Amino acid sequence: MLPMGKTAVHLDHDVSDPAAPTISFDQFLAVDIRIGTIVKAEPFPEARKPAYKLSIDFGPTLGTKRSSAQIAVHYTPEELVGRQVAGVVNFPPRQIGKFMSEVLTVGFPDQNGAVVLFSPDRPVPNGARLF
Repeated sequence: MLPMGKTAVHLDHDVSDPAAPTISFDQFLAVDIRIGTIVKAEPFPEARKPAYKLSIDFGPTLGTKRSSAQIAVHYTPEELVGRQVAGVVNFPPRQIGKFMSEVLTVGFPDQNGAVVLFSPDRPVPNGARLF
């Protein structure tokens, strides 16, 4: 929980923000970021910001997981299917309206704060872990 009036650095989306506090390598390893392939993408009109409901295949060990992602500014459902994306797979599921999001799909803010997905520049096996 953050103190009253404070926000997490990554939530500000400002390139002039200072780097986050130093963490240990073990803390980094605790965040399990994997690659998966989007197998289904559909509009999520109930979301507060333009979003999609995604089904992402993280390979035989993790299977297919669902994610709510605020990425509708730059992407259409048709261009998302088949695309590899990175996601945090070890956060607890989060209820987003009537949708249960199991994975945090990760990206970077563009100059206007809209999400640009983070993905590998070459295909990698689904379920591969970021290191």
